Amino acid sequence: MKTSQEGLKREVGVWGLSANIVNIMVGAGIFVLPAIIAETMGASGVLAYLFCGLLIALVMLCFAEAGSKITQSGGGYAYVEKAFGPFMGLVVAVFYIVAGVFSIAAVSNALIEILGTAVPLFKISGIRIGTLFLLFFGLAGLNIVGIKQGIGLVKLNTLAKLLPLILLISFGWKDVAWGNLSWQTEPTVSNLGSASLVLFFAFMGGDSGLQIGGEIKTPHKTIPRAIFIAISFVVVLYILIQLVAQGVLGNALPGFKEAPLGEAAGLIFGPIGFSLFFVGAGISMFGMLSGEILNTPRTIFRLSRDGIFPVKKLASIHHRFKTPHLAILCYAGMGFTMASIGGFQTLAAIAASSLLTSYLIVSLSIIGLRRKKEYKNIGFEIPFGLTVPILSAGVILYFLSNLSGMELSRIFILTGFLALIYFSGKSIKKWRQRNQ
Repeated sequence: MKTSQEGLKREVGVWGLSANIVNIMVGAGIFVLPAIIAETMGASGVLAYLFCGLLIALVMLCFAEAGSKITQSGGGYAYVEKAFGPFMGLVVAVFYIVAGVFSIAAVSNALIEILGTAVPLFKISGIRIGTLFLLFFGLAGLNIVGIKQGIGLVKLNTLAKLLPLILLISFGWKDVAWGNLSWQTEPTVSNLGSASLVLFFAFMGGDSGLQIGGEIKTPHKTIPRAIFIAISFVVVLYILIQLVAQGVLGNALPGFKEAPLGEAAGLIFGPIGFSLFFVGAGISMFGMLSGEILNTPRTIFRLSRDGIFPVKKLASIHHRFKTPHLAILCYAGMGFTMASIGGFQTLAAIAASSLLTSYLIVSLSIIGLRRKKEYKNIGFEIPFGLTVPILSAGVILYFLSNLSGMELSRIFILTGFLALIYFSGKSIKKWRQRNQ
């Protein structure tokens, strides 16, 4: 097995990386989205899925090109650092880490709530904290043992979370009333825009799977192929789910905002159907957690290895398992701490806005990378010149413009704080060198 220049084992192939991307993208949100989209667009909601699929494809094409050229760990951080330098790389890395920590904290709490609904014992504070500890550090331990074990769990989780959705699609067609799929009114640009603002977030997160770049086999081929497979699969899956939910529930679909797929499954499979999707939502959340604890520590590892993060120990690689064990433990510890505090609606919003900002900078990094001689004629290159990166940046700017003033201010404050820390550190370092 080849070892990367970072000392990590390259053991992740096309299907492993595809599963990693799908696992992050297909979260618990899809279990409630059909009702929200139907409320805005009715039976024409499938157009929003096609539109958002096209938009996320533009963004992920930028990640595909960058990932095929920059074959080390860190994902978006590594791409931006090579294109624009350490400070912009730091900004993207911190946004990724912040988004990841807040997301896993929010999702783990939601998972405990689901467990508490089924078994009230999990609502007791001490048991809740103990379960969170076992959840975070159990997943950390598995990922420390090896990337092969970590990606194996991701594959298993992906299959488990997709199974109820595929069953719904496969058996649901017999209960579809085709009249429910006819458009009652013509879709408007305004409605499409409103639905897309909500739906786009259901397509986000797949780029997280690229943070294990230093452990991907032949990344210049594997990354573009895996992105194409994953995006195509998710778009088709989402459209089929929307069609079945709309076809079974019809005009009643918007009224089931808490569990539209559970309601549809109840009609298709009987009483067991709702329970099936209740469990499916829990599996989906667990899958997201396992994927994040696999992926995001690689950015912490790379930051420390590049000397941008002050704790150099976090660049350590386990002598036996060849994994960034201390970075994994650090990330799991941050997630556990934030999850133990509880209550994360605001933090989830920060996570989404942080990811959008990272997407914008990565899209623009393609322009920077193409100007560097060492990356010309290497790996996959998006056709049509700079059209796709510019369109991708425009898409992200559109979504950023629809964030609240408070959410945007948090982005600027965090960026300003990072600039203060980074440039102050550089000034202090130069002063010390002059006075030695």
